[in-house]
Amino acid sequence: MKKQFIKSQSIGNDFIIFEDLNNELHFTKEEIARLCDRHFGIGADGLMIARPSQKADFTMLFFNPDGSQAEMCGNGIRCFAKYLYDDCLTNKTKILIETLAGIREVSLSIDNDKAMEATVDMGEPVFKPSEIPVKLEGDEIINQSLEIEEERVKITCVSMGNPHCVIFVEEVVSAPVKTLGPLIENSAFFPKRTNVEFVQVINRNEIKMRVWERGAGETLACGTGACAAVVVGVKNELTERSVRVYLPGGNLNIKWLETNHVIMTGSAEEIFRGEINF
Repeated sequence: MKKQFIKSQSIGNDFIIFEDLNNELHFTKEEIARLCDRHFGIGADGLMIARPSQKADFTMLFFNPDGSQAEMCGNGIRCFAKYLYDDCLTNKTKILIETLAGIREVSLSIDNDKAMEATVDMGEPVFKPSEIPVKLEGDEIINQSLEIEEERVKITCVSMGNPHCVIFVEEVVSAPVKTLGPLIENSAFFPKRTNVEFVQVINRNEIKMRVWERGAGETLACGTGACAAVVVGVKNELTERSVRVYLPGGNLNIKWLETNHVIMTGSAEEIFRGEINF
């Protein structure tokens, strides 16, 4: 079977996008993992499927590169919205996209009939442990001590539609992302696993971040993770509510509005398109 796809990226997070407006495309977990494999497949940090929606303009199904399904992807949804507009599936510059984390509104900036940048209303952060979910005591997990295999760290937990565990560090370059990240991701404290952000505060309006993504490992960027880092920075009285986030793959602008909604702005780019056998 042959299927056409689009490959896109946003500040170093790369994605495969398939159109499935007739609800006919069904990948197994193993097939998704193979498509995302950088040696045996196309290679990507995630795979998205575009389907119709009865609640919004479109539905975005998102899968991690290990084949597991995720609720939401901040960088992915910008690429997804650009694809919808650039491929004339919609002429709207404000698109409502249904995800497992709820409906998200994406506003596109257009130049020469192409979407260049996207601003996403990422919804409201959730700090209630049972809804993140995280199995720790307390009404909120803010700067709480956690012991992972004899290493003790201070964590703050939040959901941005998917779970995040944020750790502040002195130097993000030397942070133990590849060793501590997978231990926390797969800890029994996180029944649905978790993304892990290592954050260095530069000043109250700028932070640096590296991320260990659930089901993907360390990636060049994470949109929901950047949002999580900013709201957690505010909670810990380390940052203002409008912050520029520097990641290995590029930069994002994040605002936590007084309405409690988190707004993310960043780029999106198509890399190439093609056809694959599977």
